[in-house]
Amino acid sequence: MTTTTSRGRGRGRRRAPTRIERAAGRAAALQKPRVILALLLLLALTSVMLLDGYLRAEVGGDQRVRTGASAGDVPDEVLDGGPVLTFRGGRATTVSVPDKTIALTFDDGPNPTWTPQVLRILREYDVPGTFFLVGSMVSRYPDIVADMVRQGEEVGIHTFTHVDLSYQSSARVRREMTQTQLALAGAAGITTTLFRAPYSSETDAIDDYSWPVYKELGEDGYTSVFVDTDSDDWKRPGVSKIVQWATPADGKGASVLFHDAGGERSQTIEALPAYIKKMKAAGYTFTTISGVLQQQDTAAGDAPGTAAGQRAGGLQAAHRRASGVTLYEGKALVAAVAVAEWTVPALSVGLMVVGVAVMGRFAMMLLLARRHFRQRNRRRFAWGAEVTRPVSVIVPAYNEKECIANTLKSLAGSTHPIEVVVVDDGSTDGTSEIAREAARSLGMTDVRVIRQDNAGKPAALNNGVRAARHDIVVMMDGDTVFEPDAVHQLVQPFADPEVGAVAGNAKVGNRDTVIGAWQHIEYVMGFNLDRRMYDLLRCMPTIPGAIGAFRRDAVLEAGGMSEDTLAEDTDITIAMHRAGRRVVYQEHARAWTEAPGSLKQLWSQRYRWSYGTMQALWKHRGCLTDRGPSGRFGRVGMPLVVLFQIVTPLFAPLIDVFTAYSMIFIDFRASLLAWLAVLGVQLVCAAYAFRLDREKYRYLLMMPLQQLAYRQMMYLVLIHSCVTALTGGRLRWQKLKRTGEVGTPAGATR
Repeated sequence: MTTTTSRGRGRGRRRAPTRIERAAGRAAALQKPRVILALLLLLALTSVMLLDGYLRAEVGGDQRVRTGASAGDVPDEVLDGGPVLTFRGGRATTVSVPDKTIALTFDDGPNPTWTPQVLRILREYDVPGTFFLVGSMVSRYPDIVADMVRQGEEVGIHTFTHVDLSYQSSARVRREMTQTQLALAGAAGITTTLFRAPYSSETDAIDDYSWPVYKELGEDGYTSVFVDTDSDDWKRPGVSKIVQWATPADGKGASVLFHDAGGERSQTIEALPAYIKKMKAAGYTFTTISGVLQQQDTAAGDAPGTAAGQRAGGLQAAHRRASGVTLYEGKALVAAVAVAEWTVPALSVGLMVVGVAVMGRFAMMLLLARRHFRQRNRRRFAWGAEVTRPVSVIVPAYNEKECIANTLKSLAGSTHPIEVVVVDDGSTDGTSEIAREAARSLGMTDVRVIRQDNAGKPAALNNGVRAARHDIVVMMDGDTVFEPDAVHQLVQPFADPEVGAVAGNAKVGNRDTVIGAWQHIEYVMGFNLDRRMYDLLRCMPTIPGAIGAFRRDAVLEAGGMSEDTLAEDTDITIAMHRAGRRVVYQEHARAWTEAPGSLKQLWSQRYRWSYGTMQALWKHRGCLTDRGPSGRFGRVGMPLVVLFQIVTPLFAPLIDVFTAYSMIFIDFRASLLAWLAVLGVQLVCAAYAFRLDREKYRYLLMMPLQQLAYRQMMYLVLIHSCVTALTGGRLRWQKLKRTGEVGTPAGATR
């Protein structure tokens, strides 16, 4: 055993921060804002979807939902009065529609199919109408409302979500009214004083539940409008019935109810011209609700009236010009809804494409993994003549005092002749001393411990490659333990002269915790199943740092392990492809590694992995136009990595958000079944991966929880990495805390 030191260290001085510690400090200062930005992006998209769902509370039939309630608190003059209820001077007053007069009203709009047809009929017959609009529909179809107001029609509020206000809190009532006023302001630049409650009918139906609502709104200046003649067109009884039911008896005036939304309204569209012609022939005139009030004022000598209740300038008397904050907030609401209306359908199409791609990937993984397993496990399969010559095992180590002894102990039991090169990358915890003592106690004579100033893992690996005595170098992490035959199995593919690098089978050793079990599932399914597929396609993107082997000359020809990226394992693997070397997966070479034991450490590790992968792909983007093996990776491997390791996972959280959206706002049962079906497909893939790796299935019981919790964190990590990349951020190596709980392979539990 020998020890080499690259540079001596002074004593008696305060230790200066290492390169990693300094870089980690800088990264930590920049990391939090980017995490916040990533979360804000996801939150913004979620908010857009929630807004869209809130607006999609579609209006159904306007049938009454409550009858027979007490009306002891309602004044008799209101119960027996006309259909227009005002609170002028603080006193409840009802107004009836004059004889031979029709106040034509429409509920539940606007609707993009039926409302324009109603407006066309009113314009054709020169008849005014009063439309009681649902705020959510106004915000979705603002152009229709703007046309309505320009045409001279009158509008009123029918709440924002078509909810029965009788059972709502005072705050909810005010919110429903305010939101609808904002929608009107944003759509047509006006507000209104007219209100009709959903599920209301004639004034004699007012009860002790609804009366406080009308009083409260009356005190706020609203005029509540009821019905005294109902066409019941929502029942679709036929055109003749609609016309008949909408006709007042004995020449009386009436507030007549039709619907321009809330269902299929073709009978309404057909009945409306016939009704107008019939009533005009009978000597009736048409007006708005404001017109009714102005006629009453004129009759009382209060004020002169104008046609259809309009003020000078064509604005209906019930309308007010929106200005100031109300106008700007209204326009902002309409703009936000427009974004939501565009985003959700586009998202639906995009997620459908992603879903098809994911299902296609699962199918391809299963087929190619099965083919790979059967090909590599045939009785007569061999890479060539058995490789028995010694190899060099390089162990980069930085503050690995908890793990380095176990690592060397596992190498001491290797069935293949090896030399071990431990490169201490400026450790401050006595790693090199522990390594020397462990090698001495284990009787390992061919172990060298090289110390260098802290320069990072790539520099440590390069130092080890230069110091290696053999033509094949095995690289492992300082927290990893090898099974006895791992090295022997790992180097057998080098019997094929085309092979330049080999990826081993990394296993999670600390899998008995929840986080460890989640990572165990990911390693077996997400990593090793992928590697089988990539192996057959000859476009393996990454040789794991925990267990991988290279031809020494190939590494040196590629310029060594690059410090350009944080994913030096991905970087060197792509470099192997570009140099025309074949990269394969050896499933029988197993190593046990200590996975991060906390969510914080897991975030740090995966953040570095995903960001480093992006760096490596960008660095080697030139292979997209290369020829030969390099071009093969560029046109097969790189698109697969980008699609399935960046793009698809980036959209995957939206699948979950969209699933929740569908459960809440569309169809809970169908959405739940779809989610369970996808989970079932993933379980099948995971079970097959576990079978190939001869793992116990009990860990799959954690998979549903993994999908609900662990996977979401991985999505956020990827979003965080993308934000860092797009904002030009730089990330450096961050040391993970180790416990040393992964012992020798014999002690690892499957």
